[in-house]
Amino acid sequence: MSQLRDPEGGCPWDLEQDFASISPHTIEEAYEVDEAIATGDLESLRDELGDLLFQVVFQARLAEELGAFDFGGVVDAIVDKLIRRHPHVFAEAETPATADAQRANWEDIKAAEREAAKKGSEGPPDPFMGIPRNLPALARSAKVAGRIERMSGAALRRAPADAVQIALDDLSHRETAVRDALDFPHVGGETRDERDPLKLQAERRALIGEGLAAWVRLARQLEIDPEQALRTLDDDSIKSIRANQHKATLAQVR
Repeated sequence: MSQLRDPEGGCPWDLEQDFASISPHTIEEAYEVDEAIATGDLESLRDELGDLLFQVVFQARLAEELGAFDFGGVVDAIVDKLIRRHPHVFAEAETPATADAQRANWEDIKAAEREAAKKGSEGPPDPFMGIPRNLPALARSAKVAGRIERMSGAALRRAPADAVQIALDDLSHRETAVRDALDFPHVGGETRDERDPLKLQAERRALIGEGLAAWVRLARQLEIDPEQALRTLDDDSIKSIRANQHKATLAQVR
């Protein structure tokens, strides 16, 4: 990486890059890792993990050139974080009895980290700090829902079956709201065609957002990753259609 970024004899493309220009490549490589895992191709996974590692090395080199940190600093930071977040392994803390208890401990430790990071600045710690807006929407919604649950303490008070039922009731309520909204005439007796199209579009966007969020909350209670659930369904649909097309082509040939 040092040679690639060497102003004398380095690679012109690598020398032109900065954090912003490399970021899209980092995201793309992470998706390619996920694709290799989904296909079960371990040789490809090895290569894609190497590509992703290269992105980390690249970003660390850019930071080193600015005098901020280097690759060793990146490694030290994750080691410190893992030790801090696993006191039951690396310190004298009691080992959580269940995976759920461990997740609760993990979230408590992260909340304390956010509070510590906020010290010296005005206002309370941001409960949504660390959730990037450019995450895939379903993944981001699941993280937001988790933070909101912890803020309210609801996740600690509800039994699993009760939490699932509440999520199902919420989903049913959202479905009813969509049906009611599409049952025109609406406010003031206006028909759909008479209403402001921009306002109508905004209302529909809100309804769809609420409905998707309800599905995300249900997925959380069932311990299902909503991104993976939708991706798997689409994979199956694509596979089925391709198989049918292949059969149709063979039939025509015969």
